[in-house]
Amino acid sequence: MSPEPSQDQNAAQHGIRPATPAVGKRRLVILVIALAFTLFAAMNPAAVKAAWAEFERIILLKSDPLPASPAKLSDHEIEGLSAMAPQQQAQLLMERAINHYEGAIELIDKQVPSWYGQLEVEKGPLAGLLYTAINANDLRVRAASLEITLAGYNLPKSPETVDNLLVRLQNEPEHRAWLLWVLGVLGNRGVETPRLETVFLDRIHDPDETTRTYAVVGLGLLATESSIAPLLDAFREDPSPHVREGAACAIAQSGMFREEQRMSAVPSLLNMMDDASLDPTTRSWVFQVLRDITGASLGSDPTAWRNWWSEHDRR
Repeated sequence: MSPEPSQDQNAAQHGIRPATPAVGKRRLVILVIALAFTLFAAMNPAAVKAAWAEFERIILLKSDPLPASPAKLSDHEIEGLSAMAPQQQAQLLMERAINHYEGAIELIDKQVPSWYGQLEVEKGPLAGLLYTAINANDLRVRAASLEITLAGYNLPKSPETVDNLLVRLQNEPEHRAWLLWVLGVLGNRGVETPRLETVFLDRIHDPDETTRTYAVVGLGLLATESSIAPLLDAFREDPSPHVREGAACAIAQSGMFREEQRMSAVPSLLNMMDDASLDPTTRSWVFQVLRDITGASLGSDPTAWRNWWSEHDRR
């Protein structure tokens, strides 16, 4: 017959720890601190209020997202738009769109035709908002920023605009980077998209590094299904680390590709993990691109990535 369990053993079996002298001392200390805080609060209510406010601020930083107010444009804001200058209209609606306010993107779409040639988009608050918006995690917000950008540069969405910019691309090498970028914007908004894809593909092998860099940026903005393969080739093979990095960013996060388009690059990226011709930096970018596309954090372990893909391949 086994000995009868002691009181401490019974307590342990039920998840209860017996009291110890150390625990008793800690409890006493807590009681003393609580008593002291209570007395301090009675004598110094303002100081306690400030301390509690600071405590709440700390807790907020560590909590899940908490809405400050309904994400919806107020009637007052909507009514006030007509009294604002175009610059202020664009700033307000872009800020609200970034913060996912209901109706903001629809109002941008409605208002943007009247903003052409009336916006300053290269400096000031609106420039900062557009930079934030083009990196937003919502493609609708990115698209709204592109629409405002075209209005700011007074570039109508027409084949004639593309014709004029392509002439400038030939004649103004000092503006080549901006021209390729804005052509990508136009192509994304449905203006001469197939024609512009050919323009970028022709220049992705240009001897000039800057031209190649902005050709991959343009392809990322264009975001056609057929743009993924040449971007992967540039990422793998271009002699310039700047071009390779630009292509990697276009595949992973920047530009206008949808999530499923980016996911289509994963099999090629998995093959690149074992490419002995890649330098260490480019190989590290392969894993970074995989993390950015998938949201998985599997480090630089090829086996882990292949196992993950075998479970998540949605083709």
